[in-house]
Amino acid sequence: MGRSRAVLVAACSLLIAVACPAIARATDGPGPVCDHQPAEHEQAPPGAVPVDPGVDGDLSAKTAANPPGTTFWLRPGTHTLGGDKFGQVAPKDGDVYLGAPGAVVDGRGVNQAAFTQRARDVELHGLTIRGFAALQDQGVVNHDSGDGWLIENTTIEDNAGAGLMAGARQVVRHSCLRDNGQYGLNAYQAGDGITGLVLDGNEITGNNTGDWEAKVPGCGCSGGAKFWAVNGADITGNWVHGNHGAGLWADTNNNDFLVEGNLFEANDAEALFYETSYNLVLRGNTFRGNTLVQGRAFASRGDNFPAATVYLSESGGEPRVPARTSSIDISGNTFEDNWAGITLWENADRFCNSPANTSSGYCTKVASKSSCAAGTIEKPPAYDDCRWKTQRVEVHGNTFRFDPGRVGCTSLCGRMALLSNYGTFPDWSPYKGTVVEEAITFRQGNRWHDNSYAGPWTFVVHDTSRTVDPAGWRAEPYSQDECSSFDGGTAGC
Repeated sequence: MGRSRAVLVAACSLLIAVACPAIARATDGPGPVCDHQPAEHEQAPPGAVPVDPGVDGDLSAKTAANPPGTTFWLRPGTHTLGGDKFGQVAPKDGDVYLGAPGAVVDGRGVNQAAFTQRARDVELHGLTIRGFAALQDQGVVNHDSGDGWLIENTTIEDNAGAGLMAGARQVVRHSCLRDNGQYGLNAYQAGDGITGLVLDGNEITGNNTGDWEAKVPGCGCSGGAKFWAVNGADITGNWVHGNHGAGLWADTNNNDFLVEGNLFEANDAEALFYETSYNLVLRGNTFRGNTLVQGRAFASRGDNFPAATVYLSESGGEPRVPARTSSIDISGNTFEDNWAGITLWENADRFCNSPANTSSGYCTKVASKSSCAAGTIEKPPAYDDCRWKTQRVEVHGNTFRFDPGRVGCTSLCGRMALLSNYGTFPDWSPYKGTVVEEAITFRQGNRWHDNSYAGPWTFVVHDTSRTVDPAGWRAEPYSQDECSSFDGGTAGC
């Protein structure tokens, strides 16, 4: 915490919460943000340039006419950006945009983006931004992933594509990312340069209204928020709920994530999907009523893959990749009446240079593409380093409660899983057969212990054909959940 913010917290502790709404939200825990943001900036601050909603394109024109570091004050009303699909605002370094209560920037289904270009350290406060027609995988706010942006007390809703893109050191605080067509946030930057991303005290809800996974099967292009090759993210105190797909999805070479103190509720698919990524602290969150839509779809078609509330796919701890931890640590979380629990999975056919790697342009962070080829991948160190490994995962001190009656399921629910598949592909793969199944189950340091369970939990282990009860899960050869309670009591030996 910086000195100025620490002073503000100390001052606010002497006042009632309403006097310091942004700080109060950051410390009070997850809750409503959409339609509950403070009324600020009722008057233009000294030196600010006022923007007139009655003049079409006034915001763009005044931004272009003023020097970097200008503060703009948007009067109450609906601000528009002209009738061209490329009508947009191109901020300069350090520009600040303050919305008076009722200030809306509306794309009217015409403009593709609201705030564009690569200016640094831009700030948006108190705005509502809606109605933009972004293209697939593109965003409305910070369209070009500029660094150092601050988005605070702002609502970004009812847009196509992604409501918001991200750059390095971006902070999104006490904002509403709601009902956007593809993502609330798409944390992608060309060149994979995003570091130090902060999402604090936001509401992320109802995103992927365009149902992109049905529109483009297998695209992996939806969610409340999606993260691509982000190195360092703090995701704290957010309410992530009702998204049409995953709540948060970290996909491909993300590293060093802290996900703490969030409330995940009623997301159609996984609450958190951590894929081909590294080094995660998942601590002190509540997961409630997630994965019901996806789980029921799996069950209705007889798909026995263990749908999960927290899904780790080819993701694990890696000491050679610098981070605040060298493991994936899942602790102190509460899971209540989700379709299932935690799945640790590793696809034996997915590795660097394999045609089964859907992130085809990427290799692991500890190998080179040239080493992961027939003739070299069979030998150390490539043999070990060319796989994204689900390893060094510790699941401990969590509470898992499951009532199938409340969830409304009769089969393929209430499961925890630790598994892989029988390797078959490609023909030059050194990981064929049960190699990865044996590794993830017994040799990669994946461990459950000191958890508390209530309800009829079962455990899928080694591969999808093996399901055991708690006694089998705890017994040899698996020896999991030492010092855990399976009667709703307190864990401990």
